[in-house]
Amino acid sequence: MVCCIALCGIIAIYFYGEADDLSAGIPVLNYHEVEDHKKNPLALSIKDFDDQMAYLHSRGYTAITSDQLFDYLISGSRLPAKPVLITFDDGYANNYTNAYPILKKYGFTASIFLISDVIGQNPWYMNWDQVREMRQQGFQFGSHTLSHVDLTQVSPEEAELQLVKSREGIEWRLDTQVKYFAYPGGAYNEHIHKLLEKANYQAAFSVKFGRVQKGSELLALERIPIFKSKWTFLDFYVRLNFTKAVGWMKAAKEAI
Repeated sequence: MVCCIALCGIIAIYFYGEADDLSAGIPVLNYHEVEDHKKNPLALSIKDFDDQMAYLHSRGYTAITSDQLFDYLISGSRLPAKPVLITFDDGYANNYTNAYPILKKYGFTASIFLISDVIGQNPWYMNWDQVREMRQQGFQFGSHTLSHVDLTQVSPEEAELQLVKSREGIEWRLDTQVKYFAYPGGAYNEHIHKLLEKANYQAAFSVKFGRVQKGSELLALERIPIFKSKWTFLDFYVRLNFTKAVGWMKAAKEAI
């Protein structure tokens, strides 16, 4: 199997040997934690995250908001030459203490999807004062449900409650409309899509690998998950610059 996967990689590089340009879509990076001394692959070290943001800055990327991406998809609004949407799921405290200063250093913002019931209640997560400060600095906040449930595994009534009350709670705290959602665990189905529309969300982000393009499904927008690994920066570089090739390899691996 390893040989087959390696062969798939060689084929992908052969066909997609050039780095993707923006005609391949808009990269939406998906992070969770920025924290040293954690073995969790979802927790990048502070240096690794800084290195990645420094790379984006040095290559002329501009961090856009979820609103800018949505307007581009719906009405063709202009985007900067090299847009990137930086997203975080969950709302961990280290998004404020560690990621936020780095993002500010490079002039970037991000969209953060909050598990709303734990904000200000659990020290592992941000508090509302921190969220408000980031909001004033141009960061955008969306919903990640009340309690990070798999919406496909609960009753329709519970799923609707999670969607509506999380949105309402964030709106009440921030005095701003919440338009965007990220699926806990990436789980969704057609029924959840209908509930999202009923709850007045404009778009939702999945963990489906790829770039967002004109024609992408608004309630299942693609992202590029970024993990800690043995070669964290190389993995980031390849996922960002060769998204098509990585997607091809992932599909080939799943088919084996």
